Amino acid sequence: MVVQHNMQAANASRMLSITAGSQAKSTEKLASGYKINRAADDAAGLSISEKMRKQIRGLTQASTNAEDGVSAVQTAEGALTEVHSMLQRMNELAVQASNGTNSETDRTSIQDEINQLTTEIDRVAETTKFNETYLLKGSNGTKTMKIDAHDAGLEGTLTQNTAKATFTMDTLAVGDSVTIGGTKYEIGAEDLDEAIRTLGLTNQSTGSITISGKSFELSDTTSEKEAKVRFADINKFAGAGSSIGYNGKTVSIFSEDSTMDLTASYTDKNTKTLINDKKAYEMVKTELAAASSIGASNAISTADIDDNEDASAKKISFSFDKGSNTVQNDLTFNLHVGSDADMTNKIGVTINAMDSTALGIKGLNVSDASGKAATYAIDAIADAVSKVSAQRSSLGAIQNRLEHTIANVDNVVENSNAAESRIRDTDMAEEMVNYSKNNILQQAGQAMLAQANQSTQGVLSILG
Repeated sequence: MVVQHNMQAANASRMLSITAGSQAKSTEKLASGYKINRAADDAAGLSISEKMRKQIRGLTQASTNAEDGVSAVQTAEGALTEVHSMLQRMNELAVQASNGTNSETDRTSIQDEINQLTTEIDRVAETTKFNETYLLKGSNGTKTMKIDAHDAGLEGTLTQNTAKATFTMDTLAVGDSVTIGGTKYEIGAEDLDEAIRTLGLTNQSTGSITISGKSFELSDTTSEKEAKVRFADINKFAGAGSSIGYNGKTVSIFSEDSTMDLTASYTDKNTKTLINDKKAYEMVKTELAAASSIGASNAISTADIDDNEDASAKKISFSFDKGSNTVQNDLTFNLHVGSDADMTNKIGVTINAMDSTALGIKGLNVSDASGKAATYAIDAIADAVSKVSAQRSSLGAIQNRLEHTIANVDNVVENSNAAESRIRDTDMAEEMVNYSKNNILQQAGQAMLAQANQSTQGVLSILG
């Protein structure tokens, strides 16, 4: 029996210390809800958990970023909804102003509303913002934007690329008719001989002809009373200022065939709708320039239009540089929708400037006397509607993409949280079992330590 080394007490003390340590850890895990409270608890698990926490918190913020992006896109798209409505109203007004029943006063009233709508479109573009970022007025700096060309209602084909436009039409010959600016014009003959050649009349021709609206039968005799005429006597009834019809085709002769210069543009002094081909082409240039310059601050002129005639193909083309405006650069920003720096986590948003200059409707005029300007304004407004539609479509596509991104990110966050929880969170039921076990062991250890300490009391009985 020894007292210096009471091994039973030492062993009971050691085991009680181990049990107390385990009990303390169980208490900590149950109190904190985490089974890893320090690196010593699970060094590898802590490293994995912190890496997953970085991803989870990053993705949670990425989801918020995407939701903010949706809000910004919806703000811009909502404003463009009103721009669309205003453009549709402007189209109504332009169609109304194009009607010939309107007086110039009527068109002035219509112009007043168009001016107000144009100003409101500019105000919407200037003031629409999200989180202090202006969405519809572009970004810093300017660029040159080309305005779409238009064919002015002429019969032909208009082709255009980014910078240039070409209008191609059939060449005009004597007897042809062409509608320019809503007015029908006829290409006149220089004299009777040219008219006869154009109609294909010869002294063998038969049938009937009309001379200035009166019918004659081609015959071997001439009698005005019997309405008969020999081919050689046609000049007795037709001349300068006459019109001749044969086989369904009519040719008009200029009034002053002896004084006119058909090498230049020419309009008959008595009949303003009787012109030569040079005059017609000049008018075509004027119409193309007018229709293609609407809304352009850098407009084109007839001098800017080059014409090239292809005699073999019987075609003539008119080429010109498109009108342009100086507008603000596009607004661009990136939405970061991932937890790391990979550039694939960026979703780019581009919004064009949406003011009246960028839409090509600034200074839109419908108040001319003829209504021609209003007619051409319809095309300019249609282009503006198309631009707004394209921008809204782009924003809608981005919003749909963002909504899919949010759903995907939220799913990853949920599953990553579940995985991180399995690594780091306390299994309360399991830990309660450990806690109860350690609690019992601790009480038992205390009892055994007390018993071990009592075992040395026998020494005192020997000493007594």
